Amino acid sequence: MRARHQIGVLGTVADRFLVPDNHLGRATVSSIAVAREVAAMGGRAIACINSRDRNVLGFRRDLLTAAAYGVDSFLLVYGDRPDLGQRSDDVSVRRMMEEIRTYGSSDVFDGCPPFEVGVTTRLTEVAPFKHAADYCVTQVSHSIDELARWRDATSFDGPVYAGLMVVASAAMARRLGVESPQLAVPPWLVERVEADPAAGVEAVCDLVAAVHEHGGFAGAHVIAVGRYRDLAARLEATGWARTARPARTTTR
Repeated sequence: MRARHQIGVLGTVADRFLVPDNHLGRATVSSIAVAREVAAMGGRAIACINSRDRNVLGFRRDLLTAAAYGVDSFLLVYGDRPDLGQRSDDVSVRRMMEEIRTYGSSDVFDGCPPFEVGVTTRLTEVAPFKHAADYCVTQVSHSIDELARWRDATSFDGPVYAGLMVVASAAMARRLGVESPQLAVPPWLVERVEADPAAGVEAVCDLVAAVHEHGGFAGAHVIAVGRYRDLAARLEATGWARTARPARTTTR
């Protein structure tokens, strides 16, 4: 019910919806199953696939399930360390890409559209094997200058999407800085959000516009956190409705 509500609210400002995988290492409903629900509501879905919890046989099962459900777009990620136990390294992002290009295009999938494969990258040099992906999504950044410097120095043949995140609270910002230093929120933004919780949404909307203005990105991937209603309302109010928007925006 919550996912369906988010799709309904964000449908006017987002072209696609990324369905996250179980990033905390806990059992959840498959992202492929949720992606099917998104499609049933008229949305276009990308199923995030986490390499941490899979082996080759399990991943092939995922591909068969995706084909049966009509899910043909993936974002492949390495995955965080699980809360309990150890991660499985039987399948890497590189191996998942290889499986999609080989097993995923075998006779078993005759009559199915080819799978679209996306990868993520930090704001450093893109790993050589990732250049075989169809599109690329950057790690979250809170700075258009940082994103622009990276994009201007980076060659990638497919579309590149800037990763953005709504800072919902000052507490969240400080926690991010401790848990994931590469996602640290700049002090000025922490102060703004502490004074006004709506400032996080405002800052992301400004970044969406700046990413489009830069011209080197195909669009923005925005993690709305719990502020999806405010995000949709502000993007619509600033003229970023889907019917008028020239660049793709995804959200999760």
